[in-house]
Amino acid sequence: MKFRTAAIAGLAAMTLSGCQHAGDIVVQEGVGITALRSVCPAVGIPDYTGDVTLFNPPAARTEEAIDVTATMTNVRTTCDDSGAKVYAVANFDVYAQRRDTRGARTVTLPFFATVVRGGSTVTAKRVGAVTLNFADGDARAHATAAGAAYIDKAEATLSDEFKQRITRKRKSGEADAAVDPLSEPDVKAALARASFELLVGFQLTNEQLAYNATR
Repeated sequence: MKFRTAAIAGLAAMTLSGCQHAGDIVVQEGVGITALRSVCPAVGIPDYTGDVTLFNPPAARTEEAIDVTATMTNVRTTCDDSGAKVYAVANFDVYAQRRDTRGARTVTLPFFATVVRGGSTVTAKRVGAVTLNFADGDARAHATAAGAAYIDKAEATLSDEFKQRITRKRKSGEADAAVDPLSEPDVKAALARASFELLVGFQLTNEQLAYNATR
């Protein structure tokens, strides 16, 4: 599954001292890389799960049968990494619109919060619900919700060995002076193992997911 990441750019992105491009090698009293990364997870919404469409009747798929549409957006995070477990919260907004504005109406939509390691391995998942309240005569409603997760701090921390390999100063003229350590396969693998995402999206049925993917 492809992921689109919001609020925090790049799971294992390297911010370089004095440079503008991740992965650049900097020359400061020898050649080396200054790497800054956080144990806090990136947050985002997986592709095709940020929208949901309800139909009336449920089996219909025509535009005239659209009952309610909702969109998840504005994902932002808070993170407490002071303990052995990192506690991360992904807060988000849900904006919804309905076709029939007669009468007050409450719509409850399920959503998930999933922890993904290394870009592909799901390590935890929780399902919650967000409730939207339409006032009589109103076509639109708004609600906020949040998904949270704990992540083992030790697993999200790059080992000293790999930190040293990435940040070691290299003298000009050395054989590996021009080699970017971030391109080495075992370094890439270590960064992936220590990289986590907290992803939120609507808990869709197979039919709803297929509709989003093909519309």
